[in-house]
Amino acid sequence: MNKVLVIGYVWPEPNSSAAGMHMLSLLQLFKSQGWQVEFASPAQQTEHMVHLPDYGISSKQIALNCSSFDSYVEALNPDIVLFDRFMMEEQFGWRVDKFAPHALKILDTEDLQSLRGARHSALKANVDFNTDQLLDSELAKREIAAILRCDLSLIISDYELELLQSTFNICSEILLHLPFLVDLKSLPSTLPTFDERAHFMTIGNFRHAPNWDSVLHLQKLWPAIKKQLPEAQLHIYGSYPPKKATALNNPKTGFLVKGWAEDAIEVMKTSRICLSPIRFGAGIKGKLLEAMLTQTPCITTEIGAEGMHGTLPWHGIITTSDEEFIAAAVALYKDQAAFKQAQQNGLNILHDRYNKDTLSTRLLNKISNIQSNLAAHRTQNFYGQMLKHHTLRSTQYMSQWIEEKNANKMR
Repeated sequence: MNKVLVIGYVWPEPNSSAAGMHMLSLLQLFKSQGWQVEFASPAQQTEHMVHLPDYGISSKQIALNCSSFDSYVEALNPDIVLFDRFMMEEQFGWRVDKFAPHALKILDTEDLQSLRGARHSALKANVDFNTDQLLDSELAKREIAAILRCDLSLIISDYELELLQSTFNICSEILLHLPFLVDLKSLPSTLPTFDERAHFMTIGNFRHAPNWDSVLHLQKLWPAIKKQLPEAQLHIYGSYPPKKATALNNPKTGFLVKGWAEDAIEVMKTSRICLSPIRFGAGIKGKLLEAMLTQTPCITTEIGAEGMHGTLPWHGIITTSDEEFIAAAVALYKDQAAFKQAQQNGLNILHDRYNKDTLSTRLLNKISNIQSNLAAHRTQNFYGQMLKHHTLRSTQYMSQWIEEKNANKMR
């Protein structure tokens, strides 16, 4: 039986974000194998976080830059340590190397933070994004270093998998494509029909910059859609809406900021179309997966659909300009035949790319194969060993300096 320690950047909120949903699915997968699973995080607990003991998973609050983690991880003696995003590997990776050196280190990237950051910078500078911008990115250097220091990194998007191998020359042996795990047996058997659905919707955590940008962009696009569909409304859901978001609520124009949705599936399945004009970001989008689960066709951008459907037809329409987005939203809203075809496309994508059973087997086999030959696996990753050698010193001394500085403040 494996003993698994997951070090979380935040506490899982499956109803707030795709990252939270994905993390909970991984925890449940590990638990289903009869493994002992503990989730630890330095983050503040939140009102929407899941209660992990309900799933048989223990939890622990840990601290940054504190040697108390050393005795904790040494006593726990985990077989596997999974880091939730590269920042947690930076903070705790060297401590795991020192006090639990035989633990298999896995990095769950969620999405490539550096890719999202570079695209955001390009958008703000009003220039086209290209991968050369990543090569100059400090964030990319940190993220790639964390990937190399780990025994395995989970990559949620096949676009990002190709990017890591072609642009950064990372060996495929330490990468695994692992998108969202969907239990196909739990797909709803009945859903509202075309005529039973009404209005547009979108959903997403307002604290996530691409989501907030998308809402602002929808405010710009909505008048042109509303003019052609005067009875339609746009319902905007998401956790942690700031005042600047709720201030956009306008019943007269049908631009309705609803805020927190207790059940995203429930609010999505009664809507006719999901709108997602994502202009920057990375990974794959939870809202678009939920749209497939509820058979709610989606209008999005190339970045929105990136890494989600392979060569299969999209679950709706992919657009490349604001004008295309507006026209597509109006057309699909009124076209029942195209609506039904989009629904079928979504089901095809789910079965081909997100089958929980297939993906779970892929991950468990990879873990087993690495564990059975861990020393050789690490030897073949020379650059990772080199980075661990230097990081163990530079990060260790910086962390110990911060710990001592904090201790002096308390004296």
